[in-house]
Amino acid sequence: MFETNELIVMAMLGSFILLIFSGYPVAWILAGISVLFSVGSILAYQYLDVDTYFLTDWRIFGVMVQRIYAQMTNWVLVALPMFIFMGLMLERSGVAEKLMKNFVDLFGRFRGGLGVAVITIGILLAASTGIVGASVVLLAMLSIPTMLEQKYSPAFASGIVASAGTLGILIPPSIMLIIMADQLSLAVGDLFMGALIPGVMLGLLYIAYVVIASLFVPSLSKPRTDLPPITLKMILSTLWAVVPSLGLILAVLGSIFLGIATPTEAAGVGALGATILAAMNGRLNMAVLKDVSIKTSLTTAFVFGIFLGATAFAVVMRSLGGDEFIGGLLKAIPLSPEGIVIVILLITFVAGFFLDWLEISLILLPLVGPVVAALGFDLTWFVVLFALALQTSFLTPPVGFSLFYLKGVVPPTIKTTDIYKGVIPFIMIQLLAVAMVFYWKDLVLWLPGVRYG
Repeated sequence: MFETNELIVMAMLGSFILLIFSGYPVAWILAGISVLFSVGSILAYQYLDVDTYFLTDWRIFGVMVQRIYAQMTNWVLVALPMFIFMGLMLERSGVAEKLMKNFVDLFGRFRGGLGVAVITIGILLAASTGIVGASVVLLAMLSIPTMLEQKYSPAFASGIVASAGTLGILIPPSIMLIIMADQLSLAVGDLFMGALIPGVMLGLLYIAYVVIASLFVPSLSKPRTDLPPITLKMILSTLWAVVPSLGLILAVLGSIFLGIATPTEAAGVGALGATILAAMNGRLNMAVLKDVSIKTSLTTAFVFGIFLGATAFAVVMRSLGGDEFIGGLLKAIPLSPEGIVIVILLITFVAGFFLDWLEISLILLPLVGPVVAALGFDLTWFVVLFALALQTSFLTPPVGFSLFYLKGVVPPTIKTTDIYKGVIPFIMIQLLAVAMVFYWKDLVLWLPGVRYG
């Protein structure tokens, strides 16, 4: 039988899951549940003599305030608004448009070549923005009309753009990895280095699928026949178009990996670098700066709003013994340690159908992370694996945000069913990448190991 505090923990989790479907903002749901269950538990302890673990008096609200203040003064999280600013400014800089034009001229003549170009640009954008919404919308606006003109299947084109845009949540500098590092008190630099190879590997798997599918199913795409022959000038022009993005990537990730700057300091370098690129391309003016600053503020406020609600939720959950309860349930599963990790990944994958990555990162990860560490696994490896599994949440309906972003900008000829069909192969590829990282831990641990000897 369950203890009283364990029943309260299950009621909290159940209430959260049910209220998610009410349409209320998640930040208010988390905060509201925290306050209601705190008050109810304290009153039950004081007047009904109910055992509510450590949640027995009103000091819990003082603890909430302290934890929230600690979040607001967290040096690591200062990187969030600067990385968001960098991504939004890079979107407006014109760099992606130049890349697309040059890549189409070079690769558009090959079957599936435009799809390869989109994914390659997606990898470059991911390593220099980390903003999924911006990447998906930008790639869709630049490539979908051209792909449809080249007789690409609507589903195939949609799947390519949606999946390429989601790479930004995994390939560093990633906002998701910063938040996960904060939740488990890990070094952001370690996670960035650990996620780099799996992130690029996933992009290469996408490219391999596009090439193979285009060769074996010619109806998916058709090559362009109106392009001039490939010349040395065309190749050099394409390489030159890549230089700004590579320069920004090296400035941000290179400074972190070489120990020159912390991730927070590197975020400032990236924000400045993106602004300089916009100015060099003649795209920087007061209107752009104002628009990017406002969007940065709104996005940051949204993220931190959920942070505050999740912090209050976590304080109440731990005061009720939720950590021990969840840990006990997982350890009671009659499986090996590897089997328990697989169960956690399956829960993460299924949760991604209904919850946003941010809620899963702030609620589920802190509960399962200590259990995984107690089982003897490296937390850097597990967090990258968790992030890779969580990336599927952007493509899985009904709450796949990349699907929403894409549907909002594609032509009416592309139906919602086309988008859903198009992403299925890429979801399978993501699960393949999860399996590869699960079995070959060095895909994550090799680069941090080289960095620290």
